[in-house]
Amino acid sequence: MSDLERITAHRSELDAFAEELAKRLQEVEAEREELGIAERVLRRLVEQDRADTEAAEAAALVKAQVAGRAVLLITHRGETDDEAALPADYHRIPAIVPAAGGPVQVRTVGEELGLEAGVRGKLEPLRANKEVAR
Repeated sequence: MSDLERITAHRSELDAFAEELAKRLQEVEAEREELGIAERVLRRLVEQDRADTEAAEAAALVKAQVAGRAVLLITHRGETDDEAALPADYHRIPAIVPAAGGPVQVRTVGEELGLEAGVRGKLEPLRANKEVAR
């Protein structure tokens, strides 16, 4: 094989390698573009989730005065019935009632929650609770 033939063969190999590299570069650029889009979408979702969480926290627990007494207002629960928006004691009630093993008096639930069961009116909000009234 002459020098000219070797040079021509090597040049053909390099051309094929350059073509392969160009194809691979296009694939890498396409993948980088997809990752950029995914990153932007994920940032938007994180921002939206953060905004939703902040809005839920702001609306979750509000203290107010009713008839001169401090009360905890519970936000209106929509169709989703998100129990996370309720105060901690409301989560304890469904556990207290079944643990009694039968009918349970509102006074017992109030005492379990640490309410002053002997003070008139302290247990009335519990009487309206579906879980206790069962």
